[in-house]
Amino acid sequence: MTALPDGLRLRPAHPQDLDDIMWLEHVSFPTDAWSASQMSGELYSPHGYYVVVETVDEGAAPTVVGYAGLSSLAGNPVADVQTIAVAAGHRGQGIGRALFTELLDEARRRGVREVFLEVRADNPVAQAMYTGFGFEHIATRPRYYQPDGVDAWVMRAELPAASDAPAAGTRSVGPIGQEALDG
Repeated sequence: MTALPDGLRLRPAHPQDLDDIMWLEHVSFPTDAWSASQMSGELYSPHGYYVVVETVDEGAAPTVVGYAGLSSLAGNPVADVQTIAVAAGHRGQGIGRALFTELLDEARRRGVREVFLEVRADNPVAQAMYTGFGFEHIATRPRYYQPDGVDAWVMRAELPAASDAPAAGTRSVGPIGQEALDG
């Protein structure tokens, strides 16, 4: 797991996080945000794994500053990163990397061997992060992100089996659908 800055913690997302996640979803993806019903379905899905990063300042209520989700059917060796977002004021602190690393760790725990994601063609920060995790651009979906008409890069990475995983502190691989990251 990638370390987070002081005052932040990563934890599993709960359906009670929906309002906070939706606020961040709408500010991160103003033209193509998921609906609350779509996100709620993801949070309740037995095939999904969602996590949040929240503030843990003493005396203040926690604030969600990032979230990410993975989808993988039980027993299926393939997974998809569904979404990832980090609040603009918290980008550049490694939060996106920590969220992504946790999704890849969960994929490994589920026995996943191959991870896919889509990333906006106009998001070089996210593309660079995924490439750094071993993802390769394998296809382009023209005008995938609507209503903006922005292409999606389809990216793929193979995950080593848990017993073949790199030693702690080395990079490995992982996926995503929507992204507003810090790289």
